[in-house]
Formats: sequence, structure tokens, C-alpha cells
Amino acid sequence: MKQDSKTITLKTLTKSNVWDIQENDVKRLWEAAEKDADLRSNLRHYIDIIKSAFDLEEIKVDKPEVIKKYEARGFQILVMKGEENAKNKWAIKKRPIQRVTDLTYENIRHISASKLLEVIDRNFGGGWESLSQSIQDIIQTGFDISTTTLPKDRLQKPGGMYEKKVADGFEVLEVAKGTWVEAIFAKAKPEVEKPRSRFDSLEELDAKGDREDDDDEDVEIRDREDDFDDDDDAFDEDKLTEESYRTTFETDPEDLTLEAADVTDDDDY
Repeated sequence: MKQDSKTITLKTLTKSNVWDIQENDVKRLWEAAEKDADLRSNLRHYIDIIKSAFDLEEIKVDKPEVIKKYEARGFQILVMKGEENAKNKWAIKKRPIQRVTDLTYENIRHISASKLLEVIDRNFGGGWESLSQSIQDIIQTGFDISTTTLPKDRLQKPGGMYEKKVADGFEVLEVAKGTWVEAIFAKAKPEVEKPRSRFDSLEELDAKGDREDDDDEDVEIRDREDDFDDDDDAFDEDKLTEESYRTTFETDPEDLTLEAADVTDDDDY
């Protein structure tokens, strides 16, 4: 789900919402955080996240001819403070999503259904089944997908699947297959907020560099371990009950009855 780029800061930047910002937003975020000590101590972390959606290169040779080559390739030039607290030039360009191999779990919810079908159409025109299972899985985390293959003159028959899907808000891609046509229908799934877990909070703290409470965390873990007394696990025959021997097998009691008449003194043991 697209997030307002103005609400994103470097500290809240993730490999998902980074797809919601553009080159100028990166410059804005960087400048806003330059006075924050966390920027210097976590610079590599932020750069790694930015690089998941942008081609980002530090310009080591600051000459006009070098700058022009970057600009000719579609890069923007940003001046940002680096690790040594010095102003450095960086070349940055948003990574385009042009091929199905560009699709990831992080960016799939940051494109439209029409853009998705455009990308699929570039996949040699092979249709839905031409995509690998891994790509299909990525797509289906963000979109409802349906397909149908019919003779061309029957595909858009009134009252048929095509008409109903379009009326329901699906975008459609038609892939010609001889005299037949495969229709691929795509519609963005509503975003379901993932329940927050304790591990999510720890990851956020790690990203912010606020892990001074690591020692407290260790103490908390040890305290929970101390709650288990070794003596509690000792084997106590007095505690054995009929329940201790219960199994998941249901057996007819009559099958377990040993008739006295079946046992003689001649039986060998």
C-alpha cells in the first residue's frame, strides 16, 4: 500500500515503503537527519535499504565529465553528508520495474494492476503459465489473479467471465494464442495489517540503533529460564496416574481380555 512519502523518515524507512519515495525524497530525508547522531552510526543500514529500490553510487571522482555520464544514464546528483561528516556527491536513480524478475515481495504492493499486466506482457507474451511458480507467488501476495482461455469470438460474450471481472474492477490483459485468447485478470488485494509481534519491535530498535537495553533483554530471558526449577522435572513415581498411560489409540476392552481357559500349564513362555 502506497504510503505518503512525507511521513517517512530515515528511521522508519523499510525495504517495503522505500518504494513509495523518489530521488528528491531521499535527499530530503538525508538532510533532515544530518543533525541526528543515529545517521552517522547507522549510515550503512540506511544505504542498504535505499539500495533495495534505488541504484545509488557515491561519486569518487568529482569531475564534470563524470557527472555528465551519470546524468546521461538517468541519474540525479545529490549532495549528502557521509560517514566522515563531509559532503559527498551521490548518483541516484529509482530502480524501474520492467521485467517479472524485478518483482519482489517488497515492491509488489507498490505497483498498480495495469502496471503489473504491462510487466507480464513483456514476458515474451507467454501468459500466466509462462511465469515461474516463485514469480506467481510474489504476484498473488498483492493481487487477485484469474485467467481464462477461450476462442477469440467468445471471450467477451455478454454476461461471461470477462464482462463480470471488468465490472468488478479487474484490469485485464489479453494474450493471443492462435485463434484462442488467454485473458489474465488482476486486481489489487486490500492491505491487511500484519499483527505486530515482539520480534518486529526488536527489529525496529535495531534499525534505530537503540539497543542499549540488550543487557536487560538478556536478564529477562534468564529470569524466565530461572522460573523452571530442575526439581520440577524429576521423575516422581507417586505422580503417575492412569492418565499418564493414556494413548491416542482407542481399543476395545474385550480385545484385551485374556480368557483363563486359553492359558494352560503346557504353554511355553
